[in-house]
Parts: sequence; C-alpha cells; structure tokens
Amino acid sequence: MTAWRDLEHTEPDFAQRARSRFDAGRHKTIATLRADGSPRISGIECEFVDGELQFGSMTGARKLADIERDPRIALHGPTFHPETGREHEWTGEAKISGHAVRVDPPADSPAPEGAAPADPDGVTFRVEIDSVVVTRLDDTATKLVIESWTPETGLRVVERD
Repeated sequence: MTAWRDLEHTEPDFAQRARSRFDAGRHKTIATLRADGSPRISGIECEFVDGELQFGSMTGARKLADIERDPRIALHGPTFHPETGREHEWTGEAKISGHAVRVDPPADSPAPEGAAPADPDGVTFRVEIDSVVVTRLDDTATKLVIESWTPETGLRVVERD
C-alpha cells in the first residue's frame, strides 16, 4: 500500500509538482468501473490530509457502488489548456491511479486537522497509489514532458516532440 506521504518521502519535488496541479482548482474527475466493466467518469473533489489523498462520495451514488464493487480508480486534476502564443506558461496536468480504501473514523473522533467535517450521508476514501503522472511542456514549449512514478519503477521522465 502506497500513501501520498510515501511519494512525498521518496520524490518530494515531483510530489509537489503533482499536488500543485491537483490544488490548482476545486473540481477534479474520477474514473470508476461500472458493473459491466465499462468506465464511468464523474466530477469529484479531493484533498490531501495528513499524508493521504482523500475523497468522498454520497451514499447512493453510482460511483460509490462502482468503488464498493471494484476499488480501482483514476483521478485527473483540473484541466487548463495552454493558450496559443503563451504555451510556455502552461503548468500542465496531473493524474493519479490506484485503489480506493474506505476510511471509517470512530464516531466520537474529530476530523483531522484541515479535513472537512464528516458527512453523515457520505463515505470517505483514501487512495492507495499505483501511479502518478504529470504532463507538461519543456521550458521552450517545444516538447511534451511526461513524468511518471510508480512504487516499483520510481520516477521516469520522457520527452516527446
């Protein structure tokens, strides 16, 4: 099981780049798997709390049923498009894939520092991370830079024309 704090420990600069892309906007996208195996895309909010990446779902939501059946997920941070002529200013985007693990805080336990209060009509999950990818342009905005990290391979960087 790999938590966000593990990535921060092994690759702090890369973790900061990925987190800054996720923190750039409130609304993210989550992909889950439907019962028939086809993908479902949903809007979501997530946050970094005490070294964990967490998100919630309302009870009765389709994505909750998906996750309870198959915990594999993919998260995509907010998307901002590079502006023509200003491509060098584009900060890129980040994606995280992994498994959702239900977080069941004790009923009398207060929410962790910085966390939203528990939703009595919802469920909170933490993400066990399988991979993190940051995509951006190089300093001259002429090449696509793809940084990817997994617990098994560590950080890899590929540049494409």
